[in-house]
Amino acid sequence: MIYRNADDWRATAARRIVLFGMSGLGKTYLATMLRETGDWFHYSVDYRIGTRYMGEYIADNFKREAMKVPFLRELLMSDSVYIASNITFDNLAPLSTYLGKPGSPSRGGLPFDDYCRRQNQHRRAEIASLLDTRHFMDRAREIYALPHFVCDSGGSICEVVDPDNPDDPVLEALERDLLMVWIKGSDDHTAELVRRFDRAPKPMYYQPQFLERAWIAYRVEKGLEAEQVNPDDFIRWTYARALAHRQPRYEAMARRGVTILAEEVAQIRTPADFTDLIATAIARKDI
Repeated sequence: MIYRNADDWRATAARRIVLFGMSGLGKTYLATMLRETGDWFHYSVDYRIGTRYMGEYIADNFKREAMKVPFLRELLMSDSVYIASNITFDNLAPLSTYLGKPGSPSRGGLPFDDYCRRQNQHRRAEIASLLDTRHFMDRAREIYALPHFVCDSGGSICEVVDPDNPDDPVLEALERDLLMVWIKGSDDHTAELVRRFDRAPKPMYYQPQFLERAWIAYRVEKGLEAEQVNPDDFIRWTYARALAHRQPRYEAMARRGVTILAEEVAQIRTPADFTDLIATAIARKDI
C-alpha cells in the first residue's frame, strides 16, 4: 500500500484513494463530501465513461429515436436542433438508459446481441476510464493545486479486472498510485439493495461469461424464447445473483488495500471522521 501505516496516512500531504464496492453503499456520498471541502479532487469513473468514452454512442441513440418522429427528423436533417446528453455526477441516467435491458422489444428490451454489444462498449470504456485516473491526479495537482484525490469507481469495477491476477494492468495502476478502499456491505445491506432494485430495476454492466450463463439459465427456467423475455423480470432475476458473483471479486481486490464497513460509512459526517476511519482500517490491516 502507498501508506505504510496509519500514522503515515494521517501525516501525508497528499491523500489519494479509490473507493470501490456495490453501488448504493456510500462511495459517491463520501466523494461528494470530500470534494465540498475544496481540498479534494473528485474523479467519477461513471461520469468519465458517460462523457469521454460513451457520449457519442448515447447521443447517437437519442438521435436515432428522434429520427423516428417526423417533426424532429426534419429539424435534425436541417441542423435546426442539437441533441446531447446532460449527464452529471448525480444523474447518470443517459448512460444507464443507453445500456438498456435485454428482452422483448415490445416491452422496451434490446435484442441480446445488441445488448451484448453495448455491454462490451461499456467494458472498454470503464477500463479506459480507470486507466485515466493517473491523468486526472496530475490535472488535480498541476491545474487546480488540490492536494487530495478521490476516485469514485463504478460498482462494476470488479467485473472488468482480474482480481486474482497480481499483474492485472488496471489494478496494478490503481494500487501504485492510490490506496484502494473497499466499502463492504452486510447481508442486510445486500437484501436492501435487492429490494430497492426490485422496486425500480435499472440497467447495469455484467461480466460477459456471467451474463451469458444468466441469460441461458433464466430462459430455461422460465421456458421462454429470447423475444418473449420481460426485460425488467430478467434483470430482477439476475441482480441478486450478480451481487453474489461480485462479492468474492471485491474481497480479492480488497487484499490490495483496506476495508471499511458500510455501517461505519453511515456514521461519517465530516472529512475528519473519514480520515480517522481510514486510519483505523489501515491499523486493522496491520494486525
